Amino acid sequence: MIQRASLKELPVVLLIDDDLVSREVTATLLTMSGYAVHTAENGAVALEMLSAAKFHPEVVLMDAQMPGLKGTQLVAELRARSKARIYTISGSNPAPEVIAATDGLLVKPFDAEALQKLFDGQGSKAVLSLLDANQPVVNAETLTQLRKMMPEPAVRQIYAAVVTDLSHRIEALAAAIAKHDIAEVRRIGHSIKGGCGMAGALQAAHLGALLETTPLEPRDNQLDNSAILLRDLRAAARALERMLETELSA
Repeated sequence: MIQRASLKELPVVLLIDDDLVSREVTATLLTMSGYAVHTAENGAVALEMLSAAKFHPEVVLMDAQMPGLKGTQLVAELRARSKARIYTISGSNPAPEVIAATDGLLVKPFDAEALQKLFDGQGSKAVLSLLDANQPVVNAETLTQLRKMMPEPAVRQIYAAVVTDLSHRIEALAAAIAKHDIAEVRRIGHSIKGGCGMAGALQAAHLGALLETTPLEPRDNQLDNSAILLRDLRAAARALERMLETELSA
């Protein structure tokens, strides 16, 4: 059984799976552990539910193989409507581009313990990270200098623009990884390093620098490393968003 936390700590989950048995078993595991779970039998229904805005999931569990809207197209539509972490659930090996586009992978059949590890950031693809957890999200000196130069709303506007730009870069990066376009991966990395570096967004700038140095020569683990960096960039972007909501709240 998944260990219970306080209700405020439990993420709201959207489960998308066309297989009735899998959907009901997973939903039961989550519900019995105190999670608020909403289920959808396919991608189109899930998008309708998100568009209705009756709930706001923090986690999406998405089956990798479904009829209709699926794969990277579904991921893109989900990200356009939600800021939730998106995890692939699959009974086989999903396509590399799907793994790259999502935040983690859970292989069927799985139990409550595997779900807990996924939510705790210890699931497949979430174990490896090139993000330095000890590195500040934003350079304190850069933030102080900006505050001396301009009013607080202007400072917030700068970092809001960084978050928006980073979101667009992440989408482009996912597409480049799916196409195995290493030159484009490096170009996007260079842009992230430069833009985020100017604003003192240290974590994102560091990851951009790592992407920029991706070898042009084909290597077996090259796509995997880029996918890890993509996942880390999403985490860095969420950290910047949290900073906007706390330290630079409007």
